[in-house]
Amino acid sequence: MRQTATAYAPGSIGNVGPGLDILGLAVSGRGDEATFTMRDERGILIAGAGHPDLPTDPSRHATAIAASAVFARAGYRGGATLRVTKGLPLSGGQGGSAASAIAGAVAANYLLDAGLDDAALLECALEAESAVAGRHADNLAPSLLGGLVLVRSLDPIDVIRLPVPANLRVVLAHPDQQLQTRDARAVLPHDIPRDVVLHQAANVAAMVAGACLGDVALIGRALDDRIAEPARAALLPGFIAAKQAAMAAGALACSISGAGPTAFALVDDEVVGVRVAAAMAAAYAMAGLPTATRVATIDLRGATVR
Repeated sequence: MRQTATAYAPGSIGNVGPGLDILGLAVSGRGDEATFTMRDERGILIAGAGHPDLPTDPSRHATAIAASAVFARAGYRGGATLRVTKGLPLSGGQGGSAASAIAGAVAANYLLDAGLDDAALLECALEAESAVAGRHADNLAPSLLGGLVLVRSLDPIDVIRLPVPANLRVVLAHPDQQLQTRDARAVLPHDIPRDVVLHQAANVAAMVAGACLGDVALIGRALDDRIAEPARAALLPGFIAAKQAAMAAGALACSISGAGPTAFALVDDEVVGVRVAAAMAAAYAMAGLPTATRVATIDLRGATVR
């Protein structure tokens, strides 16, 4: 065991268009960090939750829940002090709770030298994500592994890391609003017409094919969500106009990042990305929403120990 350990996990895009709960993409530039320090008393003491709105109760904090699951698997009955540094917005649709959970699991695993493999770490982090956001791994898996990840199964855990075209870039536009994951999931339809389901399945397959073939244009054509995006757009003022602006500015595709409110667009050129970001910000401004934008590469490393 070590006296202290720190891990970083990147933010991510959940769903990635048609891949509701099964496709995730890690994004470079911002993420969450967790630091554990051994202490004499049992249990996890949260000395820094990462944000004033996050709980200091370890049974309700994603990082602590994931770390507690690692402690249990390792048979560790001691304690640790936790400090979290949040680089991702709360309820922003950028995989913040997942990044916090992954950072907690990876840091705890390193602290105890527990030797848990990726599947076990995902299971520990999934306990946390289930408690705070819902039982899905489309943000967890890319945050841990990096890149574009397909979640084939949760029982048992089976995730496949897909290749990513080198020229793929992501434009993120985060309007000044929050949307709780539970609220975004509440509007999803319970009954879906067969033709919509088949169309969605074909597009997920095409996205996987585009990734494996290095065909960015195919990925763009396939990023067509007819289940979650239509249902959630009504909760996101300015999104439809921002999507139209992104496409007019040269984006290959545009959709809602995870549960929102962040929107994302795919481009194959940095210069185009800057133009698309400006167009999206202008569209949100017309709706009265200040918007933070950035053009990012794909994070291929995933979670790292620091």
